[in-house]
Amino acid sequence: MTISKQLPLHFEFRGNQTFEDFFPGNNPEIINHLKKCAEGTGERQIYLWGLSGTGKSHLLQACCQQAQNSQLDSFYFSLSANLPNPSLLNGLDAFDIVCFDNIEHIAGNSLWEFAFFNFFNLQRDQGQALILTASCPPNKIAIELPDLKTRLNWGLTLKLQSLSDTDKITALIFKADQMGIEISDQVGRFLLTHYDRDLPSLWMMLTKLDQESLAAKRKLTIPFLKQIMSAESSQDSQLLKS
Repeated sequence: MTISKQLPLHFEFRGNQTFEDFFPGNNPEIINHLKKCAEGTGERQIYLWGLSGTGKSHLLQACCQQAQNSQLDSFYFSLSANLPNPSLLNGLDAFDIVCFDNIEHIAGNSLWEFAFFNFFNLQRDQGQALILTASCPPNKIAIELPDLKTRLNWGLTLKLQSLSDTDKITALIFKADQMGIEISDQVGRFLLTHYDRDLPSLWMMLTKLDQESLAAKRKLTIPFLKQIMSAESSQDSQLLKS
């Protein structure tokens, strides 16, 4: 199978998903490897894995933006259970760095596995960079094509460490500061106790609280947060009665 030079669809950068916007926790070495790869001075193949909600997608977006800042062409795509046609891979060898999120979703799909195997070889032969993410290490991924599974174990494998509760509070304060919101350690602890604990949910919650704070012209204090929660609970009760 030969991959043609047809250029694939482009993607939109998420402006708030840069390395500067990422709270590193215990992952500064990983971030350093990703930065160097994105700048064209580091590893040419990186397999990044970790639990859902640890920031893998954010880091891939950050890699692409870093690449663009270094005058390199980049491409990002997030795979899911609903896989597109593998012709998506056509022309990807024209990019200096390619990032695929959730590579485990191609496991068991013979068309995708074979197409990705060919793309992988072409990408490597041309010396381009490839960064993949998954929820498990490469030796545990359920890829059926032996040669592809072997190749996924090449290069550098990195495990993204989850944040401790203390780190999550620090991350909340870090993210809030970037948004121009001032919160204390006590408020951070309260949010972690009373809201969803995964980071994507916490970031969404911060955006909502920022809007509530601006509308009420009040700082995010614990009494104000309790007031918001009480209002939300009242609205939920009204919906159940209607």
